[in-house]
Amino acid sequence: MTDKFDKGTRSKIMASIKGKDTSPEKLVFRYLRQQNVYFQKHYTRVIGSPDIALPRKKRAVFIDGEFWHGYTLERRKNDLPMYWSQKIIRNVKRDREFRKRLKDDGWQVMRVWEHELNKKAREKTLEKIRFFLVG
Repeated sequence: MTDKFDKGTRSKIMASIKGKDTSPEKLVFRYLRQQNVYFQKHYTRVIGSPDIALPRKKRAVFIDGEFWHGYTLERRKNDLPMYWSQKIIRNVKRDREFRKRLKDDGWQVMRVWEHELNKKAREKTLEKIRFFLVG
């Protein structure tokens, strides 16, 4: 199945999707600031630009959405056009490569899924992130 939008329209739609400062990220940033945890946001000095980084401790946290980072891919594979499946598969491979390279460079990496920050699991996840960052 091909895309129902022309290339220019699809480009505008994709450009409007936020990649930084999403609601889950803002929630975590606010919590860490309240806990007086100093961190770098969207740290561009290492591969993958972690959403949260402590460069001196070499710790990185990625807060990933289920759709774009492949959490729901297996469940939705048959519903998605081939283009989107391929794009998400590329994202998953890229994420794996970034995590591997960071770990090879001595970084500890944590991945948090968007659904882990829903109301039921939020407190536990936020504490898990704080503990990962500061010990």
